[in-house]
Amino acid sequence: MIVHQLQVGNMQNFTYIVEDEDTSEAIIIDPSWELVELELIIKRNDLKIKYIVNTHHHFDHTLGNEAMAESTHAPIIQHELSELKHDITVKDGDFIEFGNSKLKVIHTPGHSEDSVCLIGDGKIFSGDTLFVGNCGRIDLPGGSAKELYHSLFDILYSLDDELIMYPGHNYGSSETSTIGKEKKTNLVMQRRSEQEFLEMMGQ
Repeated sequence: MIVHQLQVGNMQNFTYIVEDEDTSEAIIIDPSWELVELELIIKRNDLKIKYIVNTHHHFDHTLGNEAMAESTHAPIIQHELSELKHDITVKDGDFIEFGNSKLKVIHTPGHSEDSVCLIGDGKIFSGDTLFVGNCGRIDLPGGSAKELYHSLFDILYSLDDELIMYPGHNYGSSETSTIGKEKKTNLVMQRRSEQEFLEMMGQ
């Protein structure tokens, strides 16, 4: 799996093209701005886009959906709790397959009800659930510090330390990290009770 990471827009979003090396089939994760750059990567690498996948429904991760769907003829995949227009619904534990590659869908609510992480080939695309050195905000509609606590500590904390993390925004000291590094250095990933977490998050 080859990951093309592109920082776009004035909110420091990351859009990803994830390419299956064997077949040149690929998926786009969270298209929003600077779609010309995406088109160039697709053309330069002669990629066939199979799916457009959103880690959650917020506009800064979905703004480019329609344009890229029209350009690539790829269906849009979102979690079953998303209320946005999409073609394919996924739930926790499903797999998104392209070429000989696949990513597992992990439902991680907290930043939004429909937030997911995508895991496969030693990588995790964490959307706005977990950033390098921080986590997604919980003060938007559908946000919940309590749900985020359980997503972080019941799900992400138990993952392989070696997983390379590709976040939804470039808000940290580096563009990527690992789950192990975040456990050691990220304040929100330090073990604490649910109540302590809620207080830290201002709840």
